[in-house]
Amino acid sequence: MSTSRVYRLLAAALLAALIALLPVAAAAVSDAAKAQQQQQQAQPLNNAPVWREARSEQAGFVTIKTPEAGVLIQSEGITWRALRNGPVTLYGGILLLLVPSAIGLFYLRKGALKLHEPPSGRMAQRFSAFERVVHWGTAISFVVLALSGLAMLFGKHVVMPVIGHWLNSLLLIVGKNLHNFIGPVFLAFLVLMIVAFARDNVWDNSDALWIRKAGGLVSGEHVPSGRFNFGEKTWFWIGVTVLGLTVAGSGLVLDFPIFGQTRGLLQTVNLIHDVAAIVLILLSLGHIYMGTLGVEGALESMKTGEVDETWAKEHHEYWYDQIKAGKS
Repeated sequence: MSTSRVYRLLAAALLAALIALLPVAAAAVSDAAKAQQQQQQAQPLNNAPVWREARSEQAGFVTIKTPEAGVLIQSEGITWRALRNGPVTLYGGILLLLVPSAIGLFYLRKGALKLHEPPSGRMAQRFSAFERVVHWGTAISFVVLALSGLAMLFGKHVVMPVIGHWLNSLLLIVGKNLHNFIGPVFLAFLVLMIVAFARDNVWDNSDALWIRKAGGLVSGEHVPSGRFNFGEKTWFWIGVTVLGLTVAGSGLVLDFPIFGQTRGLLQTVNLIHDVAAIVLILLSLGHIYMGTLGVEGALESMKTGEVDETWAKEHHEYWYDQIKAGKS
């Protein structure tokens, strides 16, 4: 038998086999199509089992030695994003508009607290050089952190529509790096500030009168106090100490996520950081107002360290008496 005949017989046999298998293949394809159709109805796009398993937060096997590396999807991130971009941004933004507006209206209505008597020309030292350096170091680093933090939280809502995506991106890149590096500097100055001023910010009996008369802010009357009045003491303990340390401490946790912090922990700390920072900024607006426009001569005391004796007597009479008696 010739070779060509053998090839023809083999081809004919193969064709016959394929023809015989066609009904079986057609049935298999039909069954697969029906099964796929049924699965599409029960589980659209065939993604439900996959995503259900991925979002179970059960860790798989990975070679990366970091917390949660084996978890593909961390569902708590959805809650964090909803809170940060929802209530925190919305209500924080509203308060950051209302509080400065209220302070501005108060200033327009009442103006600055001025001295009732002319300056005496005799000066008393109110702040040492060390205290002024610590105060200004804390204040400047805080302003840098506040502005960069607000840009990160509200930039896409307020800044980006004005300057565009590219400039806003550049602003945030610079701001983020400033924020990360200035944070530890702020903490260092903050600790020094607490050490420097804690002794003179202890509440005492003289603060009761200041509370009853609201410091004379509304009536304009003279209310005696020690070196720091009740309002300043409240700012020191609640604003500087509690909120300041909360913001700085949470910032360190976010700055250095290399000590086993999980994503869930970082998200919780981020919310604490944002809320505490917004409250601190709101309280600081009152402090900044009283230290600049709100009280005549207050800013000069932190610039030069000295105040006129008339100013000392009218704003901090008990402290003035201590100075005259040589006890301060």
